[in-house]
Amino acid sequence: MSGIYIHIPFCKQACHYCDFHFSTSMKKKEEMVLALAKEIQMRKNEFKLLDCAQPKEKIETIYFGGGTPSVLQISELKFLIDTVYENYEVSKNVEITLEANPDDLTDSSYGVQSRSIFEDYRSIGINRLSIGIQSFFEDDLKLMNRAHNAAEAKKCLEEATKYFDNISIDLIYGVPNMSNEKWKQNIETALSFGIPHLSSYALTVEPKTALKKLIQTGKIAAPQDEVAAEHFLILVEMLVSKGFIHYELSNFGKENYFSRNNSAYWLGNKYIGIGPSAHSYDGISRSWNISNNSIYLKSIQEDKLPSELEILSITDRYNEYIMTGLRTIWGVSLDRIENEFGLKYLIYLKKQSFKFLNDNLLVIENGILKPTKKGKFLTDGIASDLFILN
Repeated sequence: MSGIYIHIPFCKQACHYCDFHFSTSMKKKEEMVLALAKEIQMRKNEFKLLDCAQPKEKIETIYFGGGTPSVLQISELKFLIDTVYENYEVSKNVEITLEANPDDLTDSSYGVQSRSIFEDYRSIGINRLSIGIQSFFEDDLKLMNRAHNAAEAKKCLEEATKYFDNISIDLIYGVPNMSNEKWKQNIETALSFGIPHLSSYALTVEPKTALKKLIQTGKIAAPQDEVAAEHFLILVEMLVSKGFIHYELSNFGKENYFSRNNSAYWLGNKYIGIGPSAHSYDGISRSWNISNNSIYLKSIQEDKLPSELEILSITDRYNEYIMTGLRTIWGVSLDRIENEFGLKYLIYLKKQSFKFLNDNLLVIENGILKPTKKGKFLTDGIASDLFILN
């Protein structure tokens, strides 16, 4: 199973917490779309197998991420999807996801656009939406500097659910001044729309972001880990009680509604990342494109891939498996550790896991190492203690 991730490096405005690569200038948008299509074509042989007797790799997922992919016109999205189909063998059951913001899905003056944008998305093959709601409260959205308001957040979901069954939304918890009751109201509002998937993240203060500066100057209070931990437990309890499966640390889905794109990443499948800052993985090596729009455009125009490559050592691959495995319901298979990495890795893992097993933060069930309910919020820290440092 293979996937293609297409990074759209444009946003209307910068959210205070975001450290992803994007530009708020749309001047080079048309030029960028052409470059993305060219990179898709340039890399069409990456998934071809040396053994001709083996079946061709099929593209199972196409994911538009960013940035804000919903700033693209329907014709631009269609052009990129068509380019994938022209250059790769695409599964008949392909999942095509578009990340979108509520303000791009509604018109503040006239309500929902006269010809529904959702109909247009469906007509070009998009069958899954990931909508960046973040909060249904005005003060939270202003603190984050989101481009949409609370009314748009609700209006877009009212309309989206008429046209799409497979919808995911993002919510952020641990926001300063967000009480437990307010967080519960956010979750209840999300559930009221009947969406089958939800991704939720703690507000994190990244270096070189506006949020970092606002905290340093005392304009915004710093997020508190204790509050985030409480919000996480509330989130898990409320969603699981409504039939959601907590299949990855930050992701909850009803049965048959897990993100196939993200699940493939966590399970170590191959994917190609198209666009500035996008990452790729082929099972042995990882590569990433330069995080600079101008240099990316110039390189692609000169028929060069503006990327760097890292061949992953066996220890790198072990560490990645520990990190992704512990974050998911699939956990870390002790048999796979021994068979793929060797006995010494298994011995090391068991030794490092001992204290977490004793503290009821990890458990081994049917040969699978996974976090307990108590250990889930601490997964990333636990994983780092299980890593082997080169």
